[in-house]
Amino acid sequence: MPLHLTSRRQFLTQLGAAVALTHVDSSAAEVDENLIAILNDTHIGAQHPATASIPTNLRNTVAWLLALPKRPAAVVINGDLALKDGKPGDYEHFAKLIAPLREAGVPLHLAMGNHDDRAVFYDVLKSERPDSPVVESKHVGVVNLSGANLFLLDSLKETMITQGLIGEAQTGWLTKLLDQHADKPALVFAHHNPRLGGDPLHFPGGLEDSEALWNAFAMRPQVKAYVHGHIHHRNFFEHQGVHILNTPATSYVADKKTSTTGWTMARLSAAGGTFTTHTHFPDHEWNGVAVELKWRA
Repeated sequence: MPLHLTSRRQFLTQLGAAVALTHVDSSAAEVDENLIAILNDTHIGAQHPATASIPTNLRNTVAWLLALPKRPAAVVINGDLALKDGKPGDYEHFAKLIAPLREAGVPLHLAMGNHDDRAVFYDVLKSERPDSPVVESKHVGVVNLSGANLFLLDSLKETMITQGLIGEAQTGWLTKLLDQHADKPALVFAHHNPRLGGDPLHFPGGLEDSEALWNAFAMRPQVKAYVHGHIHHRNFFEHQGVHILNTPATSYVADKKTSTTGWTMARLSAAGGTFTTHTHFPDHEWNGVAVELKWRA
């Protein structure tokens, strides 16, 4: 549902109402089974200057989500949860900011990015640690929705290493699951951008094994889209019929003249999806812009 705002004052007024609603009993809240929220690059640290917008951006996004008349069926935070190198205090602060979503019973799914530390993440957010990992040393998952399946990958190669890696074991797990879930459109999520079908400027910092992953996609027409962050920008590309969505960072951007912070709401169907960008600056040209994507046959 796009925000149609004309001023920062109006935005803050509506946001204040949203924050007030975060403490309302949500046990009877309705869920929109076809709606998902996509966040990434939250970069939460143990401490930020009082004037820093980074934690405020995530806090405001959470409040906005909780104020929706119908909750999303899933919220995905697609990597780089921590500020720099995944310290315990980063994840403790992050956990406090996402707590209202947990308390409201909103299904929340977290992925790893190059600024995360998987072991520290598990030590702090203990409920995220699987009893029996399906892929060794990787944080992965599958979300089955009424109209689509979401496959959440772990592209963290090593903390503070810019490049990402899926690896043979994870690709094998993914292809097996894709074959078992071929009845609905599949959207694949990972933090890193692929080194194909996008902006070559960002290829060096993307997935090292992009071609192997795409070969698996090409043979499986149920794969409709690949969703990533990492770049702190917003773009839509396509490669071999698979849509590539570069979604906005929640935390900060490198160039405020070309980018801004925000999140994405996706309404999915069997035939495609509507991806609407929401920004923390309501007058930004991206705010409320919906992009219609049609799935390949």
